[in-house]
Amino acid sequence: MNDVTLRLSGLTKTYLQGTPGEVQVLRGADLELRAGEAVALVAPSGAGKSTLLHIAGLLDTPDTGEVEIAGHGASAKGDRTRTAIRRRDVGFVYQFHHLLPEFSALENIVLPQLANGTPEKAAQQRAMQLLDRVGIAARASHRPAALSGGEQQRVAFCRALANKPRVLLADEPTGNLDPETSDQVFGALMALVRDEGLSALIATHNLDLAARMDRMLRLDGGVLRPAE
Repeated sequence: MNDVTLRLSGLTKTYLQGTPGEVQVLRGADLELRAGEAVALVAPSGAGKSTLLHIAGLLDTPDTGEVEIAGHGASAKGDRTRTAIRRRDVGFVYQFHHLLPEFSALENIVLPQLANGTPEKAAQQRAMQLLDRVGIAARASHRPAALSGGEQQRVAFCRALANKPRVLLADEPTGNLDPETSDQVFGALMALVRDEGLSALIATHNLDLAARMDRMLRLDGGVLRPAE
């Protein structure tokens, strides 16, 4: 059985940026992620990590190459199909939590499930289970402004996993936290990844956290290579 949940094949991406003109960010990037695997993505700022994550998550399209999620090619699909695949199979976490400030922690996790057609009662149950697993079920009724930075990011993790995606993409998910909180929040994230059995591609500058994942890749000259 093929357990590859995310496959990137020969991705290229070039941007036009005034002088010097064309900037080629990706030059044939290849990647396979398997179920239950957590992979660190490391590279200097501006090397193209966010571009790679956006293409992998169907938020952007490559100039050439293919993105396959759960065995289905997605690069050439129409916007509606890509949105459906993204909503069903991909979860995103960013450096800043981007929670909806007018809604509680629970509601922030329930809303994407309702948008995906989950009945409200089941969505609330799933949200509470996730909050409990990251240790903040008691904060379910609090709005983001009443939560600490670490709590906000844990809610963001739960929201990303609300619809039981196959792939989690995270862009510096602990980059806005102090070292102690970062370590705690990363531990909560990894526990969720293992428990849910999904694939995770996590961009980070923190080499200590990267070393705790299954393997580490470096984006070097627009190509993914094993990090030394």
